[in-house]
Amino acid sequence: MLRYFSWLGVGLIATTALVHAQQAPNGAAPAAQATAPEAKAASEPPEPMEAPQPGDHWTYESRDEITGDVKSTFVQTVTDVTPTEINVRVTVLGNPNNGYVTFDSGWNLTNDGTWRFAPNDGSGVRVPLSIGKSWPIKATGIRTAPNATWKRSGTAKVVGQESVTTRAGTFDAFKIEISYQLQNSNDPTKKAQIIQRTWYAPAVDHWVKRTAESRQDGRLTDKNSVELVEYGRR
Repeated sequence: MLRYFSWLGVGLIATTALVHAQQAPNGAAPAAQATAPEAKAASEPPEPMEAPQPGDHWTYESRDEITGDVKSTFVQTVTDVTPTEINVRVTVLGNPNNGYVTFDSGWNLTNDGTWRFAPNDGSGVRVPLSIGKSWPIKATGIRTAPNATWKRSGTAKVVGQESVTTRAGTFDAFKIEISYQLQNSNDPTKKAQIIQRTWYAPAVDHWVKRTAESRQDGRLTDKNSVELVEYGRR
């Protein structure tokens, strides 16, 4: 249960799940250790990315905010876009394997290869965004091997608009706070409270920063963050 909570908090992005789940096959040689890409020069910013296109990519650094340790650097790359779906390849630097996830058009996760969300995981955006806008979160996460079903319910709200600086640059971002409860459908005593904060920048059509806290019985169990270090268009 704890492992489930830890990846849901940030991946929410589905990427944290892949970061921990992807392992090199037995006997496979480890990939050469890669370093995080340098931020693009301020004088040569990538073109605006308001609508996703194949080849769009965002590189993030994932950190455990309890220990301060950097856990991984991973890249999300759009492979295909339809009117209702955005398909993304997830590559963890230093790992030879790729993962594949599917979002809806509002960057809500619907499938990460292990978990399927109905209608979605609720971690995306609802445009147009404006300060004070809110919407309900109500979803079911289903895993088939082994079988598990988790319900989530809560609220998302745009609580502000801020200038956020990361290694990738400075961005005008909407701050969205999502608060929800997770509960095991088969054992209602298994539950947790999640608070996720997302800084979404329309200019790059993605989050430039994300934090998540997981609590059980009021006690902090996980606190993670991801931060944008590079992005671009093919």
